[in-house]
Amino acid sequence: MTLGVLAVLGMVFTMFAGFWTDWLWYRSVNYSSVFTTTLWTKIGLFFVFGLLMALAVGFNIWLAHRMRPPLSAMSMEQQNLDRYRMGIAPYKKWLLLGITALVGLIAGASASGQWRTWLMWVNGVSFGEKDPQFKLDVSFYAFDLPWYRFLLGFGFAATILALIAAALTHYLYGGLRITSPGARATAAATGHLSVILGVFVALKAVAYWLDRYGLAVKSSDFKATDSWTGLRYVDANAYLPAKTILFCIAVICALLFFATLWRRTWQLPVIGFGLMVLSAILIGGLYPAIVQKFQVQPNEQAKEAPYVEKNLKATREAYGIDDSKVTDYPGTGQTEDKTQLRDDVTDTASIRIMDPNIVSPTFQQLQQIRNYYAFPTNLDVDRYTEDGKDQDTVIGLRELNLDGIPKRNWINDHFRYTHGYGVVAAEGTSADSGGRPKFTESDLPSKGDLGTYEQRVYYGERTTTYSIVGGPQKEIDYSDDSGEKTYSYEGDSGVSLANPVNRAAYALAFSEPQILYSGAIGEGSRILYNRTPKERVEAIAPWLTIDGDAYPAVVDGRIQWIVDAYTTTNGYPYSSRTTLGDTTADSLTATNDQRAVVAQQNQVNYIRNSVKATVDAYSGEVKLYQWDTQDPVLKTWMKAFPDTVEPKSEISDSLMAHLRYPQDLFKVQRELLTRYHVKDATTFLSGSEVWQVPDDPTNKTGDAVPPYYLSMRMPDQQEQVFSLTTTFTPNGRDNLSAFMAVNAEAGTEDYGKIRVLKLPTSTTAAGPKQIQSQFNSEQDIAESIRLLRGGDSEVEYGNLLAVPLDGGLLYVEPVYVRGGGLKYPLLRKVLVTYGGQTAFEDTLEQALDKVFGAEGSTTEPPSGEDEGTGEDEGTTPPPTSDNPTVQEALNDAQEAFEAGQEALRKNDWEAYGQAQKDLEEALRRAEEAQAAEGGGGGGPGPEASPSS
Repeated sequence: MTLGVLAVLGMVFTMFAGFWTDWLWYRSVNYSSVFTTTLWTKIGLFFVFGLLMALAVGFNIWLAHRMRPPLSAMSMEQQNLDRYRMGIAPYKKWLLLGITALVGLIAGASASGQWRTWLMWVNGVSFGEKDPQFKLDVSFYAFDLPWYRFLLGFGFAATILALIAAALTHYLYGGLRITSPGARATAAATGHLSVILGVFVALKAVAYWLDRYGLAVKSSDFKATDSWTGLRYVDANAYLPAKTILFCIAVICALLFFATLWRRTWQLPVIGFGLMVLSAILIGGLYPAIVQKFQVQPNEQAKEAPYVEKNLKATREAYGIDDSKVTDYPGTGQTEDKTQLRDDVTDTASIRIMDPNIVSPTFQQLQQIRNYYAFPTNLDVDRYTEDGKDQDTVIGLRELNLDGIPKRNWINDHFRYTHGYGVVAAEGTSADSGGRPKFTESDLPSKGDLGTYEQRVYYGERTTTYSIVGGPQKEIDYSDDSGEKTYSYEGDSGVSLANPVNRAAYALAFSEPQILYSGAIGEGSRILYNRTPKERVEAIAPWLTIDGDAYPAVVDGRIQWIVDAYTTTNGYPYSSRTTLGDTTADSLTATNDQRAVVAQQNQVNYIRNSVKATVDAYSGEVKLYQWDTQDPVLKTWMKAFPDTVEPKSEISDSLMAHLRYPQDLFKVQRELLTRYHVKDATTFLSGSEVWQVPDDPTNKTGDAVPPYYLSMRMPDQQEQVFSLTTTFTPNGRDNLSAFMAVNAEAGTEDYGKIRVLKLPTSTTAAGPKQIQSQFNSEQDIAESIRLLRGGDSEVEYGNLLAVPLDGGLLYVEPVYVRGGGLKYPLLRKVLVTYGGQTAFEDTLEQALDKVFGAEGSTTEPPSGEDEGTGEDEGTTPPPTSDNPTVQEALNDAQEAFEAGQEALRKNDWEAYGQAQKDLEEALRRAEEAQAAEGGGGGGPGPEASPSS
């Protein structure tokens, strides 16, 4: 008995621990209302529908028992069951309670999972748009119909279980006979079971009626796609009248079943039920097939065109692509003045040659500083102001990497190493003379253009385990030349472990008994968990779908993770469906586990980027901002969870400067635009204008090319704006068919405006794959690549950027080399192609000059850009200084520079790597010596070179 009591207490405390830790976490982030609303909704649904199911089954068992015939009237078959009746007689009340409780628990648990459906139904707001067939508001399909279908399914389940329970009870107590001669059922049993069957058929009538509306959101295979939604000709002219007729037949059949209360015979109900089944086969199945075969197929375009137009309109509205501007674009250059074209490049785009998906190892090697720090596999692109001008910037956080801790144990993993430190950023449009990023924020602690900000990173994409901070155990803050610095967390994030109940709950929740008794936990200790931006926003707003890529920004002295979130529905009438997981996958998500594919493999046919969320990297504070103020789905959830989403007006100007158009929404929209860029039904049905998203030509995964951020100007724009871009090719072909860009700069007038440049079908402008193939096949370029691959060097191709220029497309692709002893890629070459002219040069400026046969008026002098080419070696005299220490360091720097040039000529990458380290060390000594004599502001920086 003692063991049994202990086991029960253990089970109870285990359930309590999960509940208690959840409550503590929601309270710690100030979103306890989300927890309580969700909890009470689940509890209410559990008890209401569990009780309804228990009553339905229990009442029918009780009623069947009450209607049992007297023992004297029982047949021999039923008298043989007497021993079973005698066996359960002493326990029949407990048996009844047990059966009803079991079915009630199962039904209640199932119903509690419908809390989203209930909240959307009870809080639903109008879309302000009606479907074209039934003239009902879209909210009926998005919010009401799912709830009605759940109620209908629950009614069917309750009726079937009640029928089974009643039939078994009638059989056990003699109301039904199977083998005995004479009547198979008593009059009471006949009436009872007929009423239940009548309820079932009545529910089927309701199902037929709801199916009429369901046609507006029904998926069907049409024109080689299974995502089509809405009525087609056969639906409107065959299925819709068939459902109406079947509804009427089902109502009559249900009345016949109810009539057995007086007639006491199943003859008419059974005949009626048989006719209903036959009608369902003939009217609901055969007739529509005949209409499709003999009316639609011989003249499909004419029959389907009106319904295709409805689908086109609804799909474009549901995915926010209805305002897309499609413009004819020649695809070939119009200006013969090459000098003018060369100058136009600078005005058209700030071409980013630092690929955030390539240079992460470079950030890692040059800025990791300590092994227990790491950068994400893919860095992010943002905008920061430099010299009064917005600069595309590649940015990443130096996050905690537990795998790099010198000694792994519980204390080190969870108490001492708790956070990352600092931002590292580099110019996106240029590299230094060695092919490395030009850092605008670097070192440890980080310093540079971003000013002063809280650099500690307790919450990040790589922070997937819990930490216990603020107690007697000091944390390692960062290390410098003077040794390790310690720190104790000063924020109010996390949950206090001062309470022994809390400690016991978390010891159980994390399966770590040391939390209960460890001396490293004491007054002030707090546990931090759910630390990635994505999982924090998902937990706080479980009704949102989270974008796969959170990105960091320095805002008002804090590092903020910015998370885009979406509201979706699967019930927008006539809008075609898409599977988010498939649509948002590309070559980056295929190779990077950290950049998750948005959401799960769920299908939606309406999506809005309705919320912008921020997560403070130090405090973990989460804020949700209303972004789409017109979205009815968001308004519905804001009614269900009041005071969780702040109004758009609360977004500060400094935060607005870093908000951008989300990639996953863009990928969904570009996939839809491959078919829905056309607006007339005839073209859509012919399939002649279907596009496809090309495969990424820079790798061989066979996955779609990712969209790219860069500042550029479309032909109808007056100045550059931060944009998200992609290309299209014709279905099954590799030449270019269109270029798409969206204004990604939040706060501008036409933010979110989609522009598509459509090339004539008669042109053969090269697409990304053809450009890459041309690049690889040209003899001079292939020879240069072969030389770059000398020894054990590896060549990595960066993002292939396309920029509209004077009626044509300018392609730019940086080429990186990871060679010899170097473990990171350096920018070595730049490919530029325009109008059939291709250049493969050391710098972007040189490549542009060669392609256009003219130097740009703003081209910078080539000095400092030719390191690694062997040109002008030693022609720049070394700097001089009156300070002998400074002069000695500069002489060492010049020697290291020359050694690096010699190593490049010999393709000795190990020697080149050592020379670069010697160069940095010499420049650092020069800077320190100059600073010591009071002239620190004018000396060369750690990233400069003697020739510059």
